[in-house]
Amino acid sequence: MRTVRQHLLGIFASALLLGGSVHAACLGEQNSTTVYSFDVVPQLTAAKIYTTWSPLLKRVGEETGLCFELRVWPTIPEFEQRLLKGDPAFVFLNPYHAVLAYQKKKYQPLLADSEDLLTGILVVRADSPIQSLEELKGQTVSMPAPNAFAASLLIRAELAKRKIDIRPVFVKTHSNVYRSVITKDAVAGGGVNNTLDNEAPEVRQQLRVLFETPAYTPHPIVTHPSVSAAVRDRFLQAMLKLTQDEAGRQLLADINLRQPQPVTYAKHYKPLEALHLEKFLVLSGQ
Repeated sequence: MRTVRQHLLGIFASALLLGGSVHAACLGEQNSTTVYSFDVVPQLTAAKIYTTWSPLLKRVGEETGLCFELRVWPTIPEFEQRLLKGDPAFVFLNPYHAVLAYQKKKYQPLLADSEDLLTGILVVRADSPIQSLEELKGQTVSMPAPNAFAASLLIRAELAKRKIDIRPVFVKTHSNVYRSVITKDAVAGGGVNNTLDNEAPEVRQQLRVLFETPAYTPHPIVTHPSVSAAVRDRFLQAMLKLTQDEAGRQLLADINLRQPQPVTYAKHYKPLEALHLEKFLVLSGQ
């Protein structure tokens, strides 16, 4: 595993030097005649995504006889362009991306975590005097991207409901959001509960949660309609099997998917349509 990870990190470093996206093929069954692209929404750094998802996909691929090409795009808008063109076969994406992907290309949710529901949070510095949302009026608030579900769309909808106008700045990743607040480049920042939990203690200790949204079913893995029911089931069963041993449980924990459960669009994600977040969407390149 260590050798594989070192090899993957080498590819990652080369991609960064070239200023492009990060791709890794093939993770899993090397003799497979089909390679399934697997895109992960870049809410964290490419290095973090790459080093947590690649060993998981390698194990799942070997277990199922499938081969995956892990793709990490430099920005969330680039990821969205690929998704809404129906390019990737498998995708790990935010809940509202799942709504858009279903509406536009009929991507089908497959599984999501059943343990930790997703909430949007607004954080300020631990020593900030701000105690209410109203005090953010006219202030600079950092967010990862316009269409980040809980970290941006939900937060902006809540602020708009209260007629609180802010100056949003989009800084690409959740990690960048938290650091922009710490360095005082922004008065507050939008994130989500699980990405803040994943930050180092020295980062979390410098931040305070000012506001938290209601909770929703978290990020799912969805599949393109061209992915067969048999392949979907093989993948699902292999993911569920990871909970049965310590190494597998650690792989799941690393991607915030500790207790995978089957999900459907109708039950878990269609209710998001009622939030009418489309008025806050910023889509490009379609």
